[in-house]
Amino acid sequence: MQSMIVSDKLLAKLENSIDSVTLSQVRHTLNNLAPPDIAHQLEIAPPKYRHILWGLVDPEVSGEVLHDLSDDIQLEFLNKMDGAEVALLTEGLDVDDVVDILQQLPDRVIPEVLKAMTLQDRQRIETVLTYSEDTAGGLMDTEIITVRPDISVDVVLRYLRRFEEIPDTTDNLFVVSRDDTFLGNLSIGKLLTSSPTTTVREVMNTEFKAIDVNLIDSEVAILFQRYDLVSAPVIDQSRRLLGRITIDDVVDVIVEDADHSLLAMAGLSDTEDTFSSIGRTAPRRAVWLGVNLLTAILASSAISLFEATLDKIVVLAILMPIVASMGGVAGSQTLTVVIRGMALGQVERGNISWLLSKEFAVGALNGLLYAAVIGGIVSVWFQDIRMAVIIGLAMAINLMAAALTGTILPVILRSLKIDPALAGSVILTTITDIVGFVSFLGLAAVFLV
Repeated sequence: MQSMIVSDKLLAKLENSIDSVTLSQVRHTLNNLAPPDIAHQLEIAPPKYRHILWGLVDPEVSGEVLHDLSDDIQLEFLNKMDGAEVALLTEGLDVDDVVDILQQLPDRVIPEVLKAMTLQDRQRIETVLTYSEDTAGGLMDTEIITVRPDISVDVVLRYLRRFEEIPDTTDNLFVVSRDDTFLGNLSIGKLLTSSPTTTVREVMNTEFKAIDVNLIDSEVAILFQRYDLVSAPVIDQSRRLLGRITIDDVVDVIVEDADHSLLAMAGLSDTEDTFSSIGRTAPRRAVWLGVNLLTAILASSAISLFEATLDKIVVLAILMPIVASMGGVAGSQTLTVVIRGMALGQVERGNISWLLSKEFAVGALNGLLYAAVIGGIVSVWFQDIRMAVIIGLAMAINLMAAALTGTILPVILRSLKIDPALAGSVILTTITDIVGFVSFLGLAAVFLV
């Protein structure tokens, strides 16, 4: 609520008049907020005010603010900077946060930014940039604290006091050998409660879950959820410790995956900016509308096969949308459940057949239920028992087909390396429309004409 009040005041001031006094007031209000809140103000501001507000942000926090912005708005600001400006902006940020920002830039610009950095920062960032952004390596931060297993707890505590500050979200120290092979972890809680003379080897946890550097980020999120992790070490195939992933990075992955699934079902990019310009928004949406038009034409062509039947029995045109609509909704329910199961790592080859049987049974039961309901309605509405039986059979057929399609389609699309969330709903709707139309009109052509 407080954030909404601040937003309204800021935009009202900019809307009414822009002069030195107004800008000074807005700058003061804006920079009294935390970086995530400043980023929120930028994201909810219309484009004509967004760049004005960005220019008012204190340079000391502008890097943190930039990192907290959505990818689309990040790129909007980054495109107006040169390599030296980006390097200065990201100075002091965690390595993984800097990498997140750099991955929004064109490949030709990244070397310019790296060249403007210190040698130590450049080496750390180049290490992370070698991994894909959707892997554990792309998420990890190389700033970690490691200890040897043969030293005492007292030595570890004295070692930690030498740091001005320890990395954020540090709940574990990582125990490594002399060649940086990961051996286990030493929790901060265990460190503080153990006897000073105890060795690290005696109190460390050797069964702690380490994450392979090439693991996909969505699977990393599942591991964090399953084992209630706050941070986790990242290792290569030789178990050499490379860095760590923290819960704040995993939350970002979860939010991005949720955004992607939600927007992809409407054919939109997960970087869609609510306030982006008409010139950018219209072409993005037009592409998917074109795909939907083609599928609608395909469904209409199925109807045209029964033109003669429709000419003779006009009531079919009244009832036809009911069958297609029910099939579309039933299929979407199944599709959503299966895609969610895939995202959580619950749907695997071994349980597909059971899931298929279960969803088909659900489709059959609901199909029979609503076949009886719509049959009863139609028999009363049009006083035609044959029409009632035909639409009832078509309803049952389409709901069972929808259940089968909603279960199998995401599995097929994933095997073809096509995003089920993006393509699944369109293909599913087309299939349920065609099955609904063909079953209903086909039965009518056989029994009524």
